[in-house]
Amino acid sequence: MLVKTQAVIISSVRYQEKSLIVRCYTQSDGLKTYFVRDAFSGKKNLQKIAYFQPLTLLEIEAVHKNKGTLEQFKEIKLFQAYEQIPTDIRKSTIALFLAEMLQHSIKEEQANESLFTFLQTALLWLDTHEQVVNFHLVFLLELTRHLGFYPDCTDIALPLFHLSEGVFTQQPLPQTLSPYETENFKKLISLNFDSSAHVFHVSERQQLLKILVDYYTNHLEGFKKPQSLEVLQAVFS
Repeated sequence: MLVKTQAVIISSVRYQEKSLIVRCYTQSDGLKTYFVRDAFSGKKNLQKIAYFQPLTLLEIEAVHKNKGTLEQFKEIKLFQAYEQIPTDIRKSTIALFLAEMLQHSIKEEQANESLFTFLQTALLWLDTHEQVVNFHLVFLLELTRHLGFYPDCTDIALPLFHLSEGVFTQQPLPQTLSPYETENFKKLISLNFDSSAHVFHVSERQQLLKILVDYYTNHLEGFKKPQSLEVLQAVFS
């Protein structure tokens, strides 16, 4: 089946000497994995290696056999080239970290228009705005809406947040945040990308990042802590 769709690169892994295995989140079919034969041979192919960097936005034409095997690209081109993410150390580090989080979080092998739109819109925002120190925090919290475990804010006035249940509570049980942590978490819930600048101190940002990674760990079976987490923390320390 020939499919034309937009896609976000989640990961690319070199296979043997010359080829790539590329995972994308596509607008048409959700998560798909492609085999790129001889990606590292020939000048034309080498120029396209940049297309497979994490979180690149593509327009693709591909053959989808939908048999659980690797699919094949027929044609690829950039949907929109990033201007700042490749050269801004803050933004490139965020992109690397978020790509790894997405790799361990998204399992949907079916179309989800709202999730795809969120990813595309958020990444374009990251590329075009300067105040991005809290972007990854807002992104990860908003992503939980699409993954099915956004915090239940019915009792948000209560002083503690329970990580594994995803609710606010008055009982200090295992897996509950402290009152101070909960207040910062509530503050994060109230933010969007445009209102997130200069809200948290460095220590609060690091604390919230740990909380979010723990929250994902509690709600996603087999979730792995990103290897790029320490790099992100160093860049924004």
